[in-house]
Amino acid sequence: MDPLALAGLGLAFMFLLILLHVPLGVAMGLAGVAGFAWIATWPAALSLLASETAGALASMELATIPLFILMGGFATAAGLSEDLYRMAYALVGHRRGGLAMATIGGCAGFGAVCGSSIATTATFARIALPSMRGRGYAPGFAAGTVVAGGTLGILVPPSVIMVIYAVIARELIVELYLAALVPAVLAVLLHVLAIGVQTRLDPASGPAGPRMPWRERWAVVRGCWGVALLAGTIMGGIGFGVFTATEAAAVGAAMAFCFAILRRGLSVATLRAALLETATTTGMIYVVIVGAAIFAYFVEITQAPQALVGAAQSSGLQPVLLLAMILLLYLVLGAVFDEVAVMVVTLPFVLPLIKAWGYDPVWWGVINVVVIELGLMIPPIGMGVFVVHALAGGTRLTEIYRGVAPFVVSNLVRLALLVAIPGLCLWLPALLRD
Repeated sequence: MDPLALAGLGLAFMFLLILLHVPLGVAMGLAGVAGFAWIATWPAALSLLASETAGALASMELATIPLFILMGGFATAAGLSEDLYRMAYALVGHRRGGLAMATIGGCAGFGAVCGSSIATTATFARIALPSMRGRGYAPGFAAGTVVAGGTLGILVPPSVIMVIYAVIARELIVELYLAALVPAVLAVLLHVLAIGVQTRLDPASGPAGPRMPWRERWAVVRGCWGVALLAGTIMGGIGFGVFTATEAAAVGAAMAFCFAILRRGLSVATLRAALLETATTTGMIYVVIVGAAIFAYFVEITQAPQALVGAAQSSGLQPVLLLAMILLLYLVLGAVFDEVAVMVVTLPFVLPLIKAWGYDPVWWGVINVVVIELGLMIPPIGMGVFVVHALAGGTRLTEIYRGVAPFVVSNLVRLALLVAIPGLCLWLPALLRD
């Protein structure tokens, strides 16, 4: 059978299972095992299932995931997200659109101790939305700001989805984290610029708040020493080679646990909730990774990636044009499917093309996350929009989509810059390699 046809048959079987509400990881694993059994034998396919599962459970890199999730749970219990929001508001809240800017800054800061977009979105929907509404912000614009800020949770290191990409693509987690730093800063700056433009065009959408005296501002800033210490220890330790990403995750989880105890935010209920969330999320991610590894192996032995590379090279189209088509496909898929699903399903097919065209896989990892960020906020689905809609209390979906539109534009500008200037992502990893 033709390699592309065989891989396509496996892909169709996987999507059929997903339509039947089989979990993504299980669907990928079943499709991969069945496809490999078709090519080889059932004993060999079952042996592959056992070896991939054992490999995932023994992976030190994957151990990073539960530790970072646990760190986020303890950081939330310690009230670090509220500290960040108060600091950002103290610095820029008196400006027009200042509360929205504070929300973006707070989300970026919390992403550095959380690593999840949905968790960041849900946290700031509870913290920032009531404040912005109380200050007279347009409901749609306020909700759209939280959606945009929440997407930063998967880009700002430590990012769980980047760990998944690193494991599947066989790249260093440290390099991906360093590559994401400049795009993350660029995202914050462009979102703040979008807020400035929006509030200039429509001043009523984000009125200015009262100015806080400098003495009070510095008191609030000093109160954020815990967040600065936690984020600085993790990224500083990784960047200067003091410890690995897994060790950094363990240190971060321990520090966040201590903060939660010192601030008396850790009760039996919050501890149970943090452990339960860590266990359920980690279990889901491990199943997805095992399923993705099995499906990727099946796709690889069909030689479909090589056939796809050959077809792309013989098409006569420029790699830049083909890359633009892939990015457009990611925007469509990201608007419909879960962020992890989009990445793990497409990576076996897309990554060989990226490498064949001479692009750096680390750069593509960042681009992949940026495109997924866009998918979290654009119609018809936009998972981030639906999370905020569920917590916004009466704000219509159409209002939220209008409110998020300026941030979609700023994200598209950032994507264009990162594609046109790969050095924005790669210069920090290059320093590590040297």
